[in-house]
This record gives sequence, structure tokens and C-alpha cells, in this order.
Amino acid sequence: MFAAERRQLILEMVRANGAVSLRELARVVQTSEVTVRRDVRALEAEGLLDRRHGGAVLPGGFTRESGFPQKSHLATAEKTAIADLAASLVEEGEAIVVGAGTTTQELARRLARVPGLTVVTNSLLVAQALAHANRVEVVMTGGTLRGSNYALVGSGAEQSLQGLRVSKAFLSGSGLTAERGLSTSNMLSASVDRALVQAAAEVVVLADHTKLGTDTMFQTVPTDVITRLVTDEPPPHDDRAGTELQALADQGVQIAVAGASSSPGGEQVPARRPLPGPRRGQGGLRGMLGEQPAGVERGRVADLRRR
Repeated sequence: MFAAERRQLILEMVRANGAVSLRELARVVQTSEVTVRRDVRALEAEGLLDRRHGGAVLPGGFTRESGFPQKSHLATAEKTAIADLAASLVEEGEAIVVGAGTTTQELARRLARVPGLTVVTNSLLVAQALAHANRVEVVMTGGTLRGSNYALVGSGAEQSLQGLRVSKAFLSGSGLTAERGLSTSNMLSASVDRALVQAAAEVVVLADHTKLGTDTMFQTVPTDVITRLVTDEPPPHDDRAGTELQALADQGVQIAVAGASSSPGGEQVPARRPLPGPRRGQGGLRGMLGEQPAGVERGRVADLRRR
């Protein structure tokens, strides 16, 4: 495929989806991520799209929000790995809240196997994934339906969460930075997510590497409120994502990285490749990912704490 044809296809994908990862672009145009990155730079120079960490968006993508049909096709392998790892954090009989999003929908599909679980959610997709689960109780918030992501928002949703107390909140968003924390492009969604956070003792953020270092309009969860981040292993060339992970770890966020592969039994293997970013004492983020300590079992969550 000639460069002009390749770049036209890349531009059409970004226009159709709003945001596309470099990995997905490379898969569709059947070339390397290095070549795609070069094409994206050329298209950005022409003002046809904007680069984001690990992907490309339409110009002005800082305020634009993709709908569910577009998001559901982005970073699907990464979301699956993140959902598998996040589900291991939920214990039998727990009460949790799960926010709206395509990654949280993947999590919900796995939570259907956890007996005695109570899930409070404002997402119709999460509720649908759990609708036929045995011994899982689903509690829906009130509110007004947002058709773009099938979530209940507004004062009705927020008021229904008042007085609620659960062990964990699982949330996704449009972007995550160490400076501002989790953010989203929609004000109503951000307001409900903040109400979900207020109901939980711990806050777990689910975000693939393409969202690391991306900042959007409305802050939902400040960094100092995030207990844990579950993410996937950034590609070797993505220095910004690795640096962002280090900065989050330095602020006390526990980092759980889903491996790119799994064992025959389906257990996720924690990532082992060192990520870029400054060291912070012995055994920091780089050390934990670069050399796994003896005795750590396959499939266990790798908690990366500030030293």
C-alpha cells in the first residue's frame, strides 16, 4: 500500500471513530506501528488530526467524546486483559459500584461468575452483562439516559447514590494523568462518576495505555483519591505512558499491569518489561516491572507502591 493510500485510510478511521490507537491503525493498514506513527505525524502537520499518547484523534479531540459504537472497537485486546485482572480484585459477597464504559462492561461480564456479589451501576451495558448472572444482585441508579454511552446521568442518578457505602468503585474515563487524575469529556458523566467515588472505600481506575497522559475537560477522580490503576503494558516505544505510570506510582497509586499474554489456564502474567521513567529508590516502578521478585506467582496482581 502506497503512503498516500495508507494515510487516507488512517484519516478515514480517525474520522469514523474519533480516536484510534496506533496499534489498531497498524493492524488495519497492515504495517508497523513505526510506519503508522510517521504517517500520523505527517497528517498532524497538515492539520488533519492530532496525535495523542499511543494514538490519533480528530483536531479538537480534547473536547470531543466518541460514542459507544466507536469506543467498543478500540484497544479491545487491552480492555480484555485489564478486565481479567480487575475481576481478580473482587471477592465473593462484596458490594461494589461499577461506572459506565466499554472497559467496565468487559469487567461486568467477568463479575457474573462471582457469587454473592452486589453491583450498583448507572450503566445499562453493565447491568445487561449481569442480568442473567446467578447470585449477583444488580442495583440501578435513577437518572436520564445518555444514548451515546447507555449511562444514566443527572440529578436523579446522583441522588440515588446518596447514603450508599460499598467497598470498591471501578471506573473508566477518557484520560488519566498524574497531575489531574481521571477525566472525561462530558460534564454529566463526570458528575455521576464523582458521586460513585463518594460511595466507595477504594477507587480502582481501569485505563488502557492509550489514555495515559491524556487530559480531557472534566476531572472525575483526583490522583490522590485513586487507590489503584489497572492498565495494560505500554508498547516499548511509548515513553510517555511509562513516565506517566511512574508519576502515578510516585503519588501513591498502586499500579496493576495486565500482561500481554496469559498462561494456559487463562491467568494473566504480570508485565516484566522495564518501563521508562525515573527511579524512586530501590524496587520502584521500573524495578518491579523489570525484574519480578522471587516467589511472585503467575497471575497475581503486581501492586506497585510508592517507596
